[in-house]
Amino acid sequence: MENHNEIKRLDGTKISFIGKGLVVGLIAGFVVSLFRLGIGYFSHMVKEIYHFLHQQPIWIIPWILLSLVIAIFIGKLIKSDPNIKGSGIPQVEGQLRGQIHVNWFSVLWKKFTGGVLALSLGLFLGREGPSIQLGAVVGQGVSQKLKSTPVEEKILISSGASAGLSAAFNAPIAGLLFILEEVHHSFSPLVLLTAFSATITSNFVSLHFFGLKPVLDLGKVETLPLRYYWTLLLLGIIVGLLGLFYQYVLLKMSSWYGRIKKIPEYYYGIIPILFVIPIGYYFPQFLGGGHDIIIDLKDLSFSITALVLLFIFRFVFSMISYGSGLPGGIFLPILSLGAVIGVCFGAILVQTIGLDDIYVRNFLIFAMAGYFAAISKAPLTAMVLITEMVGSFSHLMSIGVVVLTSYVVVDFFNGKPVYEALLEKLVHLKEFDIKGKKTIIEFPIVIESAFDNQMVRDINWPKHMLLTSIRRGEAEILTHGDTVINVGDTLIILTDIGISQKIKDELVRESKI
Repeated sequence: MENHNEIKRLDGTKISFIGKGLVVGLIAGFVVSLFRLGIGYFSHMVKEIYHFLHQQPIWIIPWILLSLVIAIFIGKLIKSDPNIKGSGIPQVEGQLRGQIHVNWFSVLWKKFTGGVLALSLGLFLGREGPSIQLGAVVGQGVSQKLKSTPVEEKILISSGASAGLSAAFNAPIAGLLFILEEVHHSFSPLVLLTAFSATITSNFVSLHFFGLKPVLDLGKVETLPLRYYWTLLLLGIIVGLLGLFYQYVLLKMSSWYGRIKKIPEYYYGIIPILFVIPIGYYFPQFLGGGHDIIIDLKDLSFSITALVLLFIFRFVFSMISYGSGLPGGIFLPILSLGAVIGVCFGAILVQTIGLDDIYVRNFLIFAMAGYFAAISKAPLTAMVLITEMVGSFSHLMSIGVVVLTSYVVVDFFNGKPVYEALLEKLVHLKEFDIKGKKTIIEFPIVIESAFDNQMVRDINWPKHMLLTSIRRGEAEILTHGDTVINVGDTLIILTDIGISQKIKDELVRESKI
């Protein structure tokens, strides 16, 4: 009876959850904005140091020693809490699945500190993954302070993650879509409302710090004429294949690093931190996740050979950076690689079919979206993220063609969403244990589901679960054997938190036609 009351409470207090989303968004927006400011301040300081080293090379030895100290310090943070490794998005997905348990305050300050240090040194890592995890632990912290139920905690963690991405890129709609499409793979009205209020609030906070200018201000971009749309299919195929290769290498990096026996795993960051020193000394303009590279590509004239070399260079070192486990994401490095692909593709079209070079900038945008969609397998998020980041929704049709094509290519070759694959490597053993702690999961009935138009009693339900009710629109129906399940319904299921993901996986298999 208590669990039925919890469900009713969740369904009947949407205003309350919107209010909680506002609180999470406010705090997450402030934390992520400080995170961005810290990275910006110290990154500028590091570039000044490299400028100074050119004038006084003798100081490069102390700089190497200081970099080693920073690398060891970050390693100790990782050793004390391995949940701060990498982007943090797989950890957030693992939290919501009940596979990973996180100390929110430990992750909050250690990820913040380690992320600012790692990204400020110029490693080819992005701020968005850590921002998503920082937002998620803010949501977890708020839920614990409010003494929320496990279901409410997951909603607030999801909302915090959305708010983190929103504040990182000034992209509130992409933040909302990311949590629905990439993390939950489903639509929950309560998660939608709470996360939406959080993303809007966090974006409002970040705009006060960074202004209304889009994160990637590329200036005026002309509309691509319809006669060139066939090139979008070709670009989609190229970025799809390159996205598959990116996934393969990224997922292999941990095993390749594992061959280094003389350095403990938590100190792998020493390798990229030392490698970045000659890059910063000779090519300081290439430091960082890739924001400056994208901005430079829209104006500077690069030869095709130079673009290919730049792609290889950034690809290799971004893999070395991320594979080490240092706190940092792959969103921005992916977008910068996509931008290089797009400009290279556009330059080839200029030379081969006489494309006007004013349209090269278009392909920069299209390839960023397509490459990200191929790697993440989150096409809607890719479309909206890029349009929000460049501040123009006038190219949605063109972006959509590239994104859909690249997604189909990856799906044809059975490519998996990269964060889901990273989570599988993170949790290692796919074992599920009864924890003795109840939780409620929501399972949406989509149009292709085998459960559609079936009676409850006719379905082969997994063990260790109880179908408590069905949410249909704004109403909630208590189920019995003759209840008919329809498209658009959301099944409300009671199970143990330790096997919740196993139950979801079994339901997905059973519902396939």
